[in-house]
Amino acid sequence: MCGIVGMVGQGSVNQEIYDALLLLQHRGQDSTGIATAEASGIFHIAKAKGQVREAFRTRDMRALLGEIGLGHVRYATKGTASNEEEAQPFYVNAPYGIVLVHNGNLTNTRELTDELFHNDRRHLNTSSDTELLVNVLANELQSSISGIELDPEQVFQAVSRVHERVEGSYAAIALIAGYGLLAFRDPFGIRPLIIGTRPAVDPETGKTAYEWIVTSESLVLENGGFEVVRDVLPGEAVFVDLDGHLHTKQCATDPKLVPCSFEYVYLARPDSIMNGISVYEARLRLGERLADTIAKYTPMNAIDVVMPIPDSSRPAAMQVARKLGIEYREGFYKNRYVGRTFIMPGQAVRKKSVRQKLNAMSSEFKGKNVLLIDDSIVRGTTSKEIIQMARDAGALSVTFASAAPPVRYPHVYGINMPSRHELVAHGRTIPEIAKELGADYMVYQEVEDLKAAILEGSDVEDLDMSCFDGRYVTGTVTEEYLAWVEGSQES
Repeated sequence: MCGIVGMVGQGSVNQEIYDALLLLQHRGQDSTGIATAEASGIFHIAKAKGQVREAFRTRDMRALLGEIGLGHVRYATKGTASNEEEAQPFYVNAPYGIVLVHNGNLTNTRELTDELFHNDRRHLNTSSDTELLVNVLANELQSSISGIELDPEQVFQAVSRVHERVEGSYAAIALIAGYGLLAFRDPFGIRPLIIGTRPAVDPETGKTAYEWIVTSESLVLENGGFEVVRDVLPGEAVFVDLDGHLHTKQCATDPKLVPCSFEYVYLARPDSIMNGISVYEARLRLGERLADTIAKYTPMNAIDVVMPIPDSSRPAAMQVARKLGIEYREGFYKNRYVGRTFIMPGQAVRKKSVRQKLNAMSSEFKGKNVLLIDDSIVRGTTSKEIIQMARDAGALSVTFASAAPPVRYPHVYGINMPSRHELVAHGRTIPEIAKELGADYMVYQEVEDLKAAILEGSDVEDLDMSCFDGRYVTGTVTEEYLAWVEGSQES
């Protein structure tokens, strides 16, 4: 999971890229980077570890010249989180010069690494799959060039061959020196990508022209005054030339939209719309359906109040309380200056961070039977700490409910859930999970209810729910691959 943005403007885009990354900070806090390009084709790149406000200084912003640019916030799923060399964007100098950012996770990295070295004669300097992707694109673009000038059709031919070679999830944005901005999405549309535009005055001619933006979430468009055009389709490529003309083409042979369900459960901001589905409304519907399951498996006299684990579970918790007719209360105060614990590396770091991030208010817990609602439970480290905090604050009993089903399988499409033994639900029944976490009762969303709640009222027909049901939508994830991923993460 990362956040990406690209923009073609009528003036300097450095500040707008920076502002967009601030809005996407929830998608990654390990590192960040911005690249801009002048009309002459000269790239300017600044990237560093940490969050956006920490990474860029005034001198960095002044050096980011150009009317076209892209940016990235990183949450490490491949490579090393602490390695600044693996911060994006990545650059290759031929053909023309390409800078690329990527959100997702490639699942055939071993094969691609071998092909690039032995067949394409390309050198890799990191273990990042983004470096793999930019080199594959560069190689295929080199093969597409039939003359001196590069045209959109040659770009689209290259993306078509990228789709043929690359497996997994990827939403990518690239700058091609002297030509424009390219964005493309994997044939299943697993990771999000949306296009926006707005009119602007050309400083040279004084005429009205159009600026373009491509990014992970719609909230960036709304904040910047862009009109939403549409989502980039699965397998589609869009190319905006330096004159601001938009070119699009379907580059996959059999595209099918199967977006990641975890975007709606946890990853995306609630004020975003993805693939035509409001994230906030989807979370409300998750609460509606979860309430029915709670009523089915939990004695109602064992619940006095409903409380969310702030913030992403709040919509679901409000709907649970409303539907069950139980009082809704806020029992946890959140320290907003601590990062999201789910995306922090290492169990010990997550455990320590929970109590830095949340404080249980004794006045809300003392002498009460509480129902705690969280958006999901992955490793269980955070949940276990929260349940103990509720007890320490005086709760008589704790029922814990997840708006998502049990996470029983690794997620290989861009979320750091690589090892089955790290997942608290893997190999355990729900009563066993309750015992492990210290809850009196445990309730999970049903898999079919999750799917129905997210898709209700939309044109989307399917979701990637692989971490819940073990069905990997690309069809290329094998047991051998999962074992290799687990082994490489542990080594």
